[in-house]
Amino acid sequence: MVKAVYPGSFDPVTLGHLDIIRRASGLVDELIIGILVNKNKHPLFSKQERYEMLADAVKDLPNVRIETFDGLVVDFAVAHEARIIIRGLRAVTDYEIEMQTAQTNRTIRPEVETMFLITSLEYAFLSSTVVKEIASFEGDISHYVTPLVAEKMRQRFATKIQAKPPVGNIAGGIIKC
Repeated sequence: MVKAVYPGSFDPVTLGHLDIIRRASGLVDELIIGILVNKNKHPLFSKQERYEMLADAVKDLPNVRIETFDGLVVDFAVAHEARIIIRGLRAVTDYEIEMQTAQTNRTIRPEVETMFLITSLEYAFLSSTVVKEIASFEGDISHYVTPLVAEKMRQRFATKIQAKPPVGNIAGGIIKC
């Protein structure tokens, strides 16, 4: 039985992540999505919210399960008897960073391999950061995330937007700042 882990913060999960998840789940017997809990970062969504959004998004994939973890990805993989870490690549800059990480992981746990999947072209620009930026300005993110994630993002940013003071004065239909 071939097991793999696909780690990430998934804050929030995007259609780009789901592209990698769907394709990876077709290559292995079991895919474990590892939601990284990094105490040094301040995610928009709690680990429980991220878990729920991912669970909704992958409910039709019977060989996929979700876990949360902190610590080293290679230790997470070994703890789940997975020999493969799945990583998605969007651009050359991703490759440089991911290659370095994969080489480091291999020195720590030589029995764990890293498998890179190239993101489908329609998601090559997409990241959780981009989605958060668009949503923070009330932009349409429905083409980048699932309906549940879009709704949760709308709710999250609606409270933040309502708390913002107006920026400038409207005079003759032109905003002056």
